[in-house]
Amino acid sequence: MDEKKKQELAVNINLDTTPILYTDNVIITVNPDGVVLDVTQRLANTNQVRVVARIGMSREQAKKFTTELGKILALTGGQVKTGSNN
Repeated sequence: MDEKKKQELAVNINLDTTPILYTDNVIITVNPDGVVLDVTQRLANTNQVRVVARIGMSREQAKKFTTELGKILALTGGQVKTGSNN
């Protein structure tokens, strides 16, 4: 992400209505227009998965996402959460 465009954001989450959706797999579909991530969970002891979230983005957004995700994973190592108060 361009350093000039970075801004601090205040993130508000309603913990009662915004669950953390754990994943066993992510199915990635790409076409010339964009990317769709189907986040899935395995159904018990079967070979079936259930899509728990779908995330769509442009190819440009996907490139930025992978770059930023790689950076934050490299920087945080074994940390529990990101941010300035770790």
